[in-house]
Amino acid sequence: MKKRMRRIAILTGGGDVPGLNSAMKQVVHRAMKEGLEVYGIRRGWGGLANFKPELGMEGNTEWVQPLKYNEVRTIDRTGGTFLHTSRTNPAKVRESDMPEHLKKEGLEYPVDITDTVVANLESMEIDALIPIGGDDTLSYAARLNLAGYPQIAIPKTMDNDVFGTDYCIGFGTAISRSVQALNDLRTPIGSHERIGLVELFGRNSGETSLVASYLANVDRALISEVPFDVEKLAEMIDRDKSRNPSNYAMMTISEGAMPIGGEIIQSGEKDAYGHQKLGGVGQWVSEKVKELTGHNVTFQQLGYMMRCGAPDALDRMVAMNFGNLAMDMLFDGASGLMTALQDGKYTTVGLNSVIEGVKRVDVERFYDETSYRPVIRRVQALPMFLK
Repeated sequence: MKKRMRRIAILTGGGDVPGLNSAMKQVVHRAMKEGLEVYGIRRGWGGLANFKPELGMEGNTEWVQPLKYNEVRTIDRTGGTFLHTSRTNPAKVRESDMPEHLKKEGLEYPVDITDTVVANLESMEIDALIPIGGDDTLSYAARLNLAGYPQIAIPKTMDNDVFGTDYCIGFGTAISRSVQALNDLRTPIGSHERIGLVELFGRNSGETSLVASYLANVDRALISEVPFDVEKLAEMIDRDKSRNPSNYAMMTISEGAMPIGGEIIQSGEKDAYGHQKLGGVGQWVSEKVKELTGHNVTFQQLGYMMRCGAPDALDRMVAMNFGNLAMDMLFDGASGLMTALQDGKYTTVGLNSVIEGVKRVDVERFYDETSYRPVIRRVQALPMFLK
């Protein structure tokens, strides 16, 4: 006889995005109606790494908390994640990140502590886990899936680059924030007759720069997938400025964009998933464009403003529906899946799909590599989220 599900847990990892709280609230409400207990794992995978089984739930309140109606009643009114987050990767724990109680003589770092994570979940009597994250966080969920632990994952990232789904929680709000900022910046940039350059988050996928530039109708857009010629760009943006009756021009750039023959600009120590901090290419391009055109350039790195505040209606809807779908799957006895949107329809895909491919802008279909502009046409029969 199949074991009845009694207790589930939920966690959020990686960068925060608007909509996380909405998804968690929906999960808790559905679970409570079915008589299930829900626990929140605090600080992502870090909570499961630091949990001490001998102390029980009551002795691990820094890392785990019960989630009932009062705990989640108002969380969907704000952005971010009320459970907090981290970039802990239990499959590759560095010595500096290893919990003190797990340190032993002779360990060779990085260390895979998946066995400990599974043991901790079992000691908590968690029947199934709902991890919410981007490709890094869910890549570890896939590792845990290989270990056989029951999970239904939910994709989130404002970059919208989780493989297997057309849409991730956080993308809509990030685009809305970016478009608003681009339109607002036209005021000072136009007043001073300058060139405006806005750097947007987007490590390996340039979808935020592509879509935001399309919707805000800016002059040029650089994306992560296509190396650019800065001299050619300068000529184009200079021409755009002179053709504008208000004598200014606007462009966007992905933080992961790079010049032809150059490298991505990044700095700092690598995180648990092997990533350094991106940022700086916009500043470099703005200085080169000023040097090559003689025009003043206003540079704005939008950064965290793209993912701050409450979710927009689209992200709220997708987050709530992903939460509902995850619970539907658990009640149906499913495991090892990720909620997804494909061709405008809610569905699920295998959780391991997140590590079986990469999601990038379809350059041939949606971008002109010679003019550095989005090219959107022939949209009939395409899903709302262009792909």
